[in-house]
Amino acid sequence: MPRSINDDERLRRLEAVTDATLSRLDVSDLLDELLDRVRDLLDVDTAAILLLDVHAQQLVATAAKGLEEEVRKGFRIAVGRGFAGRIAAGREPVRITEVTEDDVVNPILLEKGIRSLLGVPIIAERELIGVLHIGTLSRRVFGDDDVALLELVADRAAVAGRIRSAKLDQQAALALQRSLLPTRLPEVRGIELDARYVPGHAAGVGGDWYDVFTLPSGWVGVVIGDVSGHGLASAVVMGRIRSALRAYALICNDPAEALTLLDRKVRHFEAGSLTTALYVMVSPDRSGVLISSAGHLRPVLAEPGRPAALAEVAVDPPLGVGRYGRPRRSTALALPPGAVLFCYTDGLVERRDQVIDIGLDHLVASVRAAPADVVCATVMADAGVEQPSDDVAVLALRRKQ
Repeated sequence: MPRSINDDERLRRLEAVTDATLSRLDVSDLLDELLDRVRDLLDVDTAAILLLDVHAQQLVATAAKGLEEEVRKGFRIAVGRGFAGRIAAGREPVRITEVTEDDVVNPILLEKGIRSLLGVPIIAERELIGVLHIGTLSRRVFGDDDVALLELVADRAAVAGRIRSAKLDQQAALALQRSLLPTRLPEVRGIELDARYVPGHAAGVGGDWYDVFTLPSGWVGVVIGDVSGHGLASAVVMGRIRSALRAYALICNDPAEALTLLDRKVRHFEAGSLTTALYVMVSPDRSGVLISSAGHLRPVLAEPGRPAALAEVAVDPPLGVGRYGRPRRSTALALPPGAVLFCYTDGLVERRDQVIDIGLDHLVASVRAAPADVVCATVMADAGVEQPSDDVAVLALRRKQ
């Protein structure tokens, strides 16, 4: 028979799993503490949490008490199979009073001698996060109160699961972006280069990027771009676009032609991703540049003895916005000795409370024909972007004297 509990015991159980101190634990400690408490409160021998691997559609043993081997071996089970798989597929609690080989797939449960099982789905915002189950070595009929308490614990576990997933996404995004943003720009004959990247969101990662590469022809490619959005999804798209542009740069002698091919790629393979990009090709003798802009803000050109100004560059539509009726354009500019070409993303100059022209005017006033590292440092200090509301990437290119 299911065991009944009185009001005082019910209150004690409720307080044990809603204790505010749980919120101060990190994810792994929180899951462990929840399992310890549920084993004590329900007087069971085992407790385990399996989180859903969305891509594999498998449940992965993540935390366990009494079934630690399940976690050590990285046990996985497909949604729909076995005890935990049934719970995940049906999204309903499952009680088994007498466990048989037909009920479970995990051999560890049978080897452990589990007689009775109770499991509930872990759900957050209608999405399946995983499964929480408990077991006893003696026969047990789990009652409605047991189910209710386990569902309450599952709610706490859902929060931890979401936090864990978010942290994994953030770590993956950071690793991806760090691998794509060069930690050190290449040494290029006749050119000074310097760059900065400041994330504008707590995730610490977004779709802004810059790139510099030398082509077999002797030309040098300089790219800066911005994929809409933030986090892992934007970083992944950014990585694909960056790699594609490098490939097109090898077969195109005109930046507009490379961006035309890139636009076709974005529209077909990255539908829904809005991307701006500025592709600069520096001539082998460093005396001039070819520039094509796909919806990107014009760079600042500062020549010795002359005030800085936004470069007279044709700006075509961003990548991925639909068919463009006319060919993309490239603009040729002279790059005298000592001249600086300063490229940036919109997070540097856009502010919610002012028109963009104010930010652009302020930027132009900050750029001068000076060493590339001095220009970057000066612009970043003047812009006050220690905590920007959007990602900021800048890259300064200076022709050596």
